[in-house]
Amino acid sequence: MSVLSRLNKRLSGEFGDQVVAVERDGCLVLEGRLERWDDVVWAGRLAARSPAVRKRPGKGPYCRGVVNKIEFTGAPIPPMKQPVLEDSALEGRRPDVLIIGAGITGCAIARDLCRYKLDILIVEKEHDVAMQASSRNDGMVHPGLDLRKGSLKHYYNKRGNELYDEVTRELGVPFERTGQYLCFSGVLIKPLLRLSILYWKWLGIPGARVIGRRELHRREGGLREDLSAALFFPTAGVVCPYGLTIAYAENAVQNGARLSLDTAVLGMETSGGRIARIKTNRGTLYPRVVINAAGVFADEIAAMAGDQFYTIHPRRGTNSILDKKFTTSILRTIASRIGVSPGKTHTKGGGVIRTAHGNLLIGPDAVETWERENYATDRTSIERAFAKFQKTSPFLNRSQIITYFTGVRAPTYEEEFVVSKGHRTINLVHAAGIQSPGLTAAPAIARDIVRFTREILEAEGLTPAPNPDFNPIRKPIPRTAHMDAAERNALIRENPDYGVILCRCEEVSRGEILDSLRRPVPCDTVDGVKRRVRPGMGRCQGGFCGPQILRLIAGEKGIPLEAVNKNGPQSPILMGPNGSLPPEHTR
Repeated sequence: MSVLSRLNKRLSGEFGDQVVAVERDGCLVLEGRLERWDDVVWAGRLAARSPAVRKRPGKGPYCRGVVNKIEFTGAPIPPMKQPVLEDSALEGRRPDVLIIGAGITGCAIARDLCRYKLDILIVEKEHDVAMQASSRNDGMVHPGLDLRKGSLKHYYNKRGNELYDEVTRELGVPFERTGQYLCFSGVLIKPLLRLSILYWKWLGIPGARVIGRRELHRREGGLREDLSAALFFPTAGVVCPYGLTIAYAENAVQNGARLSLDTAVLGMETSGGRIARIKTNRGTLYPRVVINAAGVFADEIAAMAGDQFYTIHPRRGTNSILDKKFTTSILRTIASRIGVSPGKTHTKGGGVIRTAHGNLLIGPDAVETWERENYATDRTSIERAFAKFQKTSPFLNRSQIITYFTGVRAPTYEEEFVVSKGHRTINLVHAAGIQSPGLTAAPAIARDIVRFTREILEAEGLTPAPNPDFNPIRKPIPRTAHMDAAERNALIRENPDYGVILCRCEEVSRGEILDSLRRPVPCDTVDGVKRRVRPGMGRCQGGFCGPQILRLIAGEKGIPLEAVNKNGPQSPILMGPNGSLPPEHTR
């Protein structure tokens, strides 16, 4: 029986005659109709686990990947949200490289491409960079514990982790190698953990070591008492994910890349195996090379280009952020738990992360969804996460939450990154399926995408010359809360705005907020300011400083107060003229 026949027999056993697998254009394509979304996802997973897709020893797979075309009949699938802006600002542009998507991957690629003398254009359908998965994750720089050796995730995570010190230093982004504790319970666990060090060395994770009960609880007093030992991985760290994405974007723009926000790709025309033109809401483009870094919509972009060999199945996850005043007493690093008991199987616990800004982050959970842009948070997700993560620390309490958020990841059914040139489309490069550990891997993925792009350009007779003016250094916005008294006083003497604190929770000055509105990447919303310098990120969530930020944005941008938006067009905070806002604070 052929590989395809065996798969169809399995699908028939699960779904009757509702689903069939066929091989088409070198891909494993699923067709049919199902009412339950979980069944659609399960069919895709069965296909991805089939020998038709799995690699054979010493050879490649029979098929490049799974394209799940099963029609979901249980609910309408919302279309991609599109910008309200329509104009001809980009009409007729002919960039050397067009990057679709301004998340962490797209912005890292743009910045590295600026090392060459190229006309680079980044288009992003949102009103700011880092608006989707790149701002809706835990900010952990992974050591690579649960990655399969030989996978692209393992390869790029290892390389990306090694690049983080250099990249964050150049971009002026705070980064701390906190390390990660993988905790265990059980009296006989320590000898097994010592043997496991050989595995971590084989996996390429440096510095792993065993920590006994006494030292573990001395280092982290907020862990459960029944935890008897831990593996410590010093290469783990934390970074602000949206802060790093913004820094990448700013440095790219400073080095000549152009960024077009509120710009969605609406269609493509191909000719002779090439993308000839791309239609957007701001005009038609004629790029030499297209880089697909479109996140949860990467498979739709691939389909437009006639080069789809993977499918994104969105996965929601909810995180909770706790008040800083509880942080130090609970956890100073990153901790997760695995419980081991005689006669029982290993069960993976949860994780607690101290973020780059000093809060504790709890989560996320994982829920398959057919909605690619549904960021709603439900109570069940939060309760489930706390019940799970209290196995790591008993001191976690929902009363400590100051905010929560939901992100949507972009996995393929193979649960693998797609970092490659197009298979059927000559001038296309894919950076898709970038879910965890995508934040860690981004610096390394960018370097290979740049190499692929250069090879395509060189094949067409354009050899990119090095950019002698490229400057990898980005000067960050001064953060007065992180300065000593002498530094802060010197800055205030130079500009008194830095001495006017508007956000008491995060100690953000008027000068920092004004700086955020004057950077190379446009910022004109309350949430945009929040992502850059953190006013409104504290306990009161903007209750005190919110009106002052509205006034500063309105004054700096020359618009009325009621025209200031929360996070993009058509998200007004005031519903009409309002003269009752409190006066601006001057001290």
